[in-house]
Amino acid sequence: MIKRIHHVAYRCKDAKETVEWYGKYLDMGFVLAIAEDQVPSTGEPDPYMHVFLDAGMGNILAFFELPTREPMGRDENTPEWVQHLALEVESDEVMMQAKARLEADGIEVVGPTNHTLFRSIYFFDPNGHRIELSVDARRPDLLERIDAVKWDMLNEWAETKKAPKHAAWMHDGSEG
Repeated sequence: MIKRIHHVAYRCKDAKETVEWYGKYLDMGFVLAIAEDQVPSTGEPDPYMHVFLDAGMGNILAFFELPTREPMGRDENTPEWVQHLALEVESDEVMMQAKARLEADGIEVVGPTNHTLFRSIYFFDPNGHRIELSVDARRPDLLERIDAVKWDMLNEWAETKKAPKHAAWMHDGSEG
C-alpha cells in the first residue's frame, strides 16, 4: 500500500537559518519553499514558511516556520534521546567529517556509538531536534539472528515491560 515516505516535516525557529544549517553540516540541498497565509487543508489563518530539503535518494526533510505561534517546545515527558531523526551516511569517513565540522563550530556531538548493526553520532540542530548520523555495519548473519527473535522479544516486552535478553549479544560483546 505505502509506496514511500513523501516527506517528514518538523517545526523550525527560523526557516532561513535551518536551510543554511542543514546545507552546511549535512550537505542537504534546498529544494522548495512554500509560503501561505492560510493552512490549505483547514483554511485556518496561520501564516507559515514551509521549506523542503533533499535528504538523498528521493527523501525529503521539511520544516515549518510559524511566526505567529508560541515558541517551540518539546514533549517534556519524553527524554531528549528518544525523539530523533536518524540519517544514514555512506561511510565512517563521511560521518567523522560531519562530526569534525559540527565540533569545529562548537556543536556538541556524542559518539561514535557502536550499535553492532550500525555506528552513530548524535547532535542537535538549531531548532533542538536531535539528529543521528549512522553508518551501516550489519552483516547478513546478524540480521538473520535478530530477525529470528524479533517476535519473541516483542511478545515478551508486551507482557513484562522488561528488556528481553534474546539479542543481548548485540551490546555485551558476544556478537561473534
